[in-house]
Amino acid sequence: MDLNYSHIIQEYNQLTDKLSHTTQAADLAKLGRRQSELLPIVGKIERLEKVQREIAEHEKLIADKSELSEMAAAELPDLQAEREKLAEEIRIWMLPKDPYDDKNIIIEIRAGAGGDESALFAAELYRMYTKYAESLGYKVAIASSSRNSIGGFKEVIFEIFGRGAYSRFKYESGVHRVQRVPETEKSGRVHTSTVTVAVMPEIEEVDFKIDPKDLKIEATTSSGHGGQSVNTTYSAIRMTHLPTGITVSMQDERSQSQNRDKAMAIMRARVMAYEEDKKMKELRDKRKSQIGTGDRSEKIRTYNFPQDRITDHRINQNWNQIGMILDGNLGQITDAMIAEDQKRQLEKLT
Repeated sequence: MDLNYSHIIQEYNQLTDKLSHTTQAADLAKLGRRQSELLPIVGKIERLEKVQREIAEHEKLIADKSELSEMAAAELPDLQAEREKLAEEIRIWMLPKDPYDDKNIIIEIRAGAGGDESALFAAELYRMYTKYAESLGYKVAIASSSRNSIGGFKEVIFEIFGRGAYSRFKYESGVHRVQRVPETEKSGRVHTSTVTVAVMPEIEEVDFKIDPKDLKIEATTSSGHGGQSVNTTYSAIRMTHLPTGITVSMQDERSQSQNRDKAMAIMRARVMAYEEDKKMKELRDKRKSQIGTGDRSEKIRTYNFPQDRITDHRINQNWNQIGMILDGNLGQITDAMIAEDQKRQLEKLT
């Protein structure tokens, strides 16, 4: 067995042994989850070992010029191709994992340049992400939103709950540019608008602590359109992280404690993202070799409606059928981003 793979087989066998001797429900769930993660790769390793043995047998038959040598020579290329494919899949699986990939996420979408048209596209992106998340079996919940008069979002903050959510959505962070003729444009002129998307892993308090002394928390009455009070109790929360100046306002929940909990979850995600951004700026060489989660000020994608084309500028790849993709069929773009990220990481290792 290849020594690079032996530790995976060893861990899998140890898990199987522990599962047969464990009775605690929590331990059984944890061990079973890890065994399920390893099962597909263990199958690939076992298949690779079998293919390698078959290749050796076929090469021996060819070398011996036996009566089966012609059949062995015909079958050998397929076996060699399968060996390369399996080895590549195992190498990709063994790449360093993003520690946040399995986390739930918080997504913030904000309208940028383009006024009402930008806000309308922000609403379309929210719908796309929601439908894509639901197609993956994830749950979506709005934490906070601010609409304009024609149904667009000036800002919407929402959570996506599901194992692996961050791994599927992290490539969406950055500036999304839309080029199209707005419905209100009488002359048929194409307008360009922008929307900013930030995708952050939801961080538990045990994983990232904020010193209470660094927070300023104010309770206020909730306000509706035009500033009128919609809740006379002091249930709305405005939270400020003093060292960074990051602020979170939350009023959508009914009680002050619920708004405080929501605000705290978003604050943890934002402060940690701020710290991560600082690290990324310090590690420029790493950013060149990986796509990562992208700079939030970086233009990552253009949606060109007149030409029915979506272009992701990080990998210079195009897709057609904008309507279908905005209807939640984002998987093809996500898969392309993941494949390119893996390719760049493999190139860095060689």
